[in-house]
Amino acid sequence: MLETIIRFFQSGGLFMYPILLVLAIGLTISLERYIFLTATKNKNRKILAKIMPLLKKGELKNVMQITTGSDAAVCKILTQGLTNFKSARRRDDLEAMMDESIMETIPRLEKRTHYLSMFANIATLLGLLGTIIGLIKAFTAVAQVDPSMKAEILSTSISVAMNTTAFGLIVAIPLLILYTVLQTRTTEIIDSLEMATVRFVNQLYKFKSLEK
Repeated sequence: MLETIIRFFQSGGLFMYPILLVLAIGLTISLERYIFLTATKNKNRKILAKIMPLLKKGELKNVMQITTGSDAAVCKILTQGLTNFKSARRRDDLEAMMDESIMETIPRLEKRTHYLSMFANIATLLGLLGTIIGLIKAFTAVAQVDPSMKAEILSTSISVAMNTTAFGLIVAIPLLILYTVLQTRTTEIIDSLEMATVRFVNQLYKFKSLEK
């Protein structure tokens, strides 16, 4: 099977190499983003598991220590809420401030992910371009050979030229799947941040009402 793959790659021409480079870059980005998003999700979950019991007890100082001492994405948002809790005139004002922190966090979560869809398109287009150039060379070569050999040479040349398109699609499809998976994971994290904000604000104002 390895020999078949090598022959397939070698017969595709020069355009197989840039497509392979696109695949390598795409897989590198996918791996880095998956690790980052997974770590972010786990950090947020652990921090919230520590904070919410303390918040229910009204231990805001301890909560503040935890949020300021961690680099988890949710901590910056919660720190913003705690810092502006007393100065916020209305609940909506506090939620708006925390939503602003979420908006600042989103670009870090979505960083580089959008390149995957671009690389998938590039791989497809490179495959088509390689095939077209291969066909041009094939028809040029056929015009200069004996008529009895034209059909055989043309069929072989077209088969070789189509390898580039096939490889472009082989690269593009996984990259699109990875893009969708990472986008879904990013959306889940953003939704969890928004939910954590709502729960956090609810608990803050519940504690404030009990104080009164």
